Amino acid sequence: MTTTTTSKLNGLDPAALHGLIDAVAADAEQGQTHWSVTTRWIDGGVAQTQVSHFAIAGQRVDKDFTIRHDEPFELGGTNTAPNPQEYLLAALNACMTVGYVALATLKGIRIESLEIETEGDIDLRGFLGLDPAVKPGYEQIRYTVRIKGDATPEQFQEIHELVKQTSPNYYNIANAIALKAELVVE
Repeated sequence: MTTTTTSKLNGLDPAALHGLIDAVAADAEQGQTHWSVTTRWIDGGVAQTQVSHFAIAGQRVDKDFTIRHDEPFELGGTNTAPNPQEYLLAALNACMTVGYVALATLKGIRIESLEIETEGDIDLRGFLGLDPAVKPGYEQIRYTVRIKGDATPEQFQEIHELVKQTSPNYYNIANAIALKAELVVE
């Protein structure tokens, strides 16, 4: 009887990561993913997003997560949950975190700690439509990565550069993306 022992590094299975990379390298269809969420307004500044599934390689994978959104009191909300800007920054950080951990794991580097602090400024005159010259969003997002582990500074710098090249949410925020809107009035 053969027993397979899974050795994890940073909480990830390096063999499984290499298997995914090999599968996608051999067949691009294996790397095709589809993501979707549905957000429903509840009341005031409160909304709720349902994550019910995603697809990979043409196969639906069921999920069941609910994300609640609100605005702070100062922006008309009830301050019961993070607001969309906080989720946007958190989504950027979470995506990059996965990149740092996966890349370190693939390189056999143990991470002791990893923290990403992100911030940005929005001028509400743009959001409120008070000044058409003021953008409604960020002019710049700034972030600091603090990482500690058994790698050299040069190895961590290489991982840092690779994360900037490969993180989907880094790309999505750093580059203009076409948004195709459809309005259905019921």
